[in-house]
Amino acid sequence: MPVGVRFSPSSASPLFLLAMDHRHSFAETILGVPKERDSSELKKLRDAKWVIYEGARRALAEGISHGRPGVLVDEHLGSEVARRAKQDGFVLVMPIEKSGTQLFELEYGEKFAAHVEKFDPDFFKLLVRYNPADDESTRATQIERLSRISEWAHKVDRQWLVELLVPPTSQQLAQYEDQYHFDERARPALTAETLTAMREGGVHPTVWKLEGYETTGGAEEVLRTVAADRKHPAECIVLGRNAPMPRVKHWIETAAPLSGFAGFAVGRSIWQEPLEGLLGGQIKRKEALESIAARYRTLIDDYSAHQHPSSPHSPEAIPSKNPRLTPDREKKIRQALSGADTPDTTVPAWMADTLLAEIDALRAEVATPASGH
Repeated sequence: MPVGVRFSPSSASPLFLLAMDHRHSFAETILGVPKERDSSELKKLRDAKWVIYEGARRALAEGISHGRPGVLVDEHLGSEVARRAKQDGFVLVMPIEKSGTQLFELEYGEKFAAHVEKFDPDFFKLLVRYNPADDESTRATQIERLSRISEWAHKVDRQWLVELLVPPTSQQLAQYEDQYHFDERARPALTAETLTAMREGGVHPTVWKLEGYETTGGAEEVLRTVAADRKHPAECIVLGRNAPMPRVKHWIETAAPLSGFAGFAVGRSIWQEPLEGLLGGQIKRKEALESIAARYRTLIDDYSAHQHPSSPHSPEAIPSKNPRLTPDREKKIRQALSGADTPDTTVPAWMADTLLAEIDALRAEVATPASGH
């Protein structure tokens, strides 16, 4: 059972996830094979995930002004990363779906709960591919399986995240000519329809991890659907879908100003090119670390820069007359607690979470005008 107060992302305190939970695709990307075949290949893959994590730590050497850094990593190839990330104060997210399947299945079958409890992540994650144009039996199976997990998560008080992909059917792709025009013109409405179907089917995650939106209007259409479920409030974060960095940045810059979005989860767009260079012998390990760190940090800074300047997250929006939470004091606290390297400190994770929650409470206090008498 989960213990203590867990971090929940919000517009005021977004989550910046570096995603590396890839399994089948990771072996193919890194080694050019569909799955590791021997212990030496397994060692290379696990070391590659450690390189990604070291890049994340390097990116956060000076802390961040607000929000929380996190890693999304799997048990098979990233168990050591998961343990260290939790020790270092990152928000830990771990997948429980089987990798590489079109229809959602659990990685460990009915033993999934034991694996969640073993690592005790802040969130567990499920990836599902769903299009309202899929055949009825497929859609019903997906929702039924997800609703069972939703019921379990609610029962044991676990936070969880659904990574929702809405891939076009062949007919839709032909209708809209290519992936870009499908994303721009059709996917927002299809995503909203999917979210409604899942809500009505009993699927209620803590966070929706969604594909990026080309237009503000498209993003707002989806956010309205999420907000309509007032009984089960959820936040949204933007995923990267292995897109080129300029496009990922566009998706982030579209989402960041909107209330309802609370961060991002980006993986291959950050680390694939540096890892390929490292394993191909074109660059050294230090260069790979620096490249991963720079890309991850760029997206964090870009998200922060594009959030609405009057929203509660912004240090400039906090009235300096409050002696307990001046902008410089808040920055120092967040730098000390949000992803800093803490193995040699005596601050436990629960205390860091409590202090950050207190900051958010103070934000709300100073942002709400006192009632006059």
